[in-house]
Amino acid sequence: MSNPDTASAAHAPFPRPLALLLMCGMATLFASNHVAARVAFDAGTGLLLAILVRSGVALTILACLMVVQQKRLSLPAGTRSWQLLVGLLVTVQSLCLYSAVARIPVVVALLLMNTLPVQLALLSWALGGSRPTARAALIMGVILVGLVVVLDVPAWLGEPEAMGPEWLAGVGFGLAAASAFACALWITEHRLAEVGSTLRTLLTMLTVLVAMLAAGALELVPGGLTLPLSLHGWMGLAALGLFYGVAFSTLFIFVPRLDMARNGPAMNMEPVAALVLGYVVLGQALSPVQLVGGGIVVAGILVLGFSKRA
Repeated sequence: MSNPDTASAAHAPFPRPLALLLMCGMATLFASNHVAARVAFDAGTGLLLAILVRSGVALTILACLMVVQQKRLSLPAGTRSWQLLVGLLVTVQSLCLYSAVARIPVVVALLLMNTLPVQLALLSWALGGSRPTARAALIMGVILVGLVVVLDVPAWLGEPEAMGPEWLAGVGFGLAAASAFACALWITEHRLAEVGSTLRTLLTMLTVLVAMLAAGALELVPGGLTLPLSLHGWMGLAALGLFYGVAFSTLFIFVPRLDMARNGPAMNMEPVAALVLGYVVLGQALSPVQLVGGGIVVAGILVLGFSKRA
């Protein structure tokens, strides 16, 4: 017979310093996944193949968790179509984010993805939720100013060709990734609350995997399943699956003990880690002005996150 005190201790929140350290570590691993993806893309790796590897690793981990936890593979009535929609939205988010990473510096792509809290707040308001407070609206405005700086919009308007032919597309993909994920999170919170987190995530990853296989078979993305052309490409492909798999599984296993309500904003360490890794591994560097803009974005998101929490 299990000891209630032992069971309670096993689910007690980690001390805050440990929880923050773990979350910063996971954010760094997620950033490493995107840097590894850029290495793979630069070596000719197909976009669909990269997502297949990432989703396959995550799906394997989730399937093992389902077996260990002896979870049932059944959805509550009325949730199947919403679950499918979430899976398709995450598929779009994965395609858009990796497309952004392939076109613009990794840290810029992740800063665009980190507009997620702003987009989710506006979406929730538009769909009948509470209106953002004046303080939250001010913080969102500061974040947008930071994005204008980090994207160097004035330079682009003055000399578009200097930013590269794929700069605008990369920015669009980054913002679209955040929009798709914001929609997925809203549906998850308001339409799939009765679905267990393990099952919901498993089915989401399964949908992504099947969608990528179908897109590859139908050749919807030219060259989407192209294999890497060099050893570095293969290493990048293996690394993106490993980094994402380790970060994903760690987050999923320990999330009950991480006190996400208080510590969630620590995950915004990801673009900071991407900035360092992008410089060390890829030689990608932002100008001093862009660094200031990136700092404004991260600081604004942290303030927005903590302002809603105790």
